[in-house]
Amino acid sequence: MPSSDATSSPPARPLRVMHFVTGGFSGGATQVAIALVNAARAEPGFEPLLVLRRKRRTPPERLAELKANGTPFRMAPGWSHAATIWALVRLCREFRPDVLVCHGFSEHLWGRYAGLLAKVPHLVHVEHNTRERYTRWRLAQSRWLAKRTARIVGCSEGVRDVLLAQGMPAERTVAIPNGIRLEPFAAADSVDFASRVPGIVMVARFAKQKDHATLLRAVALLRERGLAPPVQFAGGGKSLHRAPLERLAKDLGIASQVAFVGVVRDVPARLMAHRIACLSTHYEGMPLALIEGMAAGCVAVASAVPGVREVLRDGKDGRLVPEGDAVALADVLERLLREPDEAARLAAAGRARAVAEFSRERMNRDYAALCRALVGV
Repeated sequence: MPSSDATSSPPARPLRVMHFVTGGFSGGATQVAIALVNAARAEPGFEPLLVLRRKRRTPPERLAELKANGTPFRMAPGWSHAATIWALVRLCREFRPDVLVCHGFSEHLWGRYAGLLAKVPHLVHVEHNTRERYTRWRLAQSRWLAKRTARIVGCSEGVRDVLLAQGMPAERTVAIPNGIRLEPFAAADSVDFASRVPGIVMVARFAKQKDHATLLRAVALLRERGLAPPVQFAGGGKSLHRAPLERLAKDLGIASQVAFVGVVRDVPARLMAHRIACLSTHYEGMPLALIEGMAAGCVAVASAVPGVREVLRDGKDGRLVPEGDAVALADVLERLLREPDEAARLAAAGRARAVAEFSRERMNRDYAALCRALVGV
């Protein structure tokens, strides 16, 4: 007679989760999606797949890294919205995901259309910024899709507030804050604050969203006050945004202090070698670069915009300044440069908060729990 084990039901197949995101690699949405896919590979009972929408500037070296790391990924064409949707439909029918997570504007629109056509059981929309290029028509599409979406996720409470203001359903709209890898910053506590370069690092792509110009003007004001801290701008982006900033630095007479280092792969080391991490910006979702500055043991200074305000508590674990206010930014930077003990106190508090609240492990757990809850396992 066969044993009872022989007649027991086979084990359930893994929970399949597909993450769809832009393949531009310039923003945080792609990094979050990659992190979630890689985390799910090690999560018992999960089978993830990353799908990238091809862009003209999709860097082949980044795709090679994904392949070398064993990240399961596929590409979808990006030359037209229809081509993207139908390619995703085919991928969904092939992979048969239980949950399709669509990250960022406008990918969350095309991804969810494809998910509906492919009859994916559960759709998730993740919004990664507090300000996107919504036209009236695209906002109408987002509201229509929201009625057919299991969860709408803001990458911060500030983003969730924006989603609710857009008319997204409150009962299905949640916040899951983004997180960072803490391992690259493990040595931050061993780097004495006093031994660091009394300079400023801003990690941000060159784009309309970011406000490098205000930081440059603040640094010019500091020079008038007898302070000349070195400044590094790390990040990619278009030359049409970078070139005017290079000219501005020359016009302000601070070009010798400012280094435009471009895309670099040693950001943790650069941050841990400096005292101040600054993010001058017009709007954010959840600023990963700023959190990395905190984790590196820098004192974090940033514009007081939604998404940033929940990361930094002014005077407790960093400093906030009004958006676009070069004088206020210069005042804060001057105090931090002239009062290193105060700067060190804020830096230590910021690092402790980054470690406790903004780890990638916490983010991964929250998304895994969301997917399990949707599927009912």
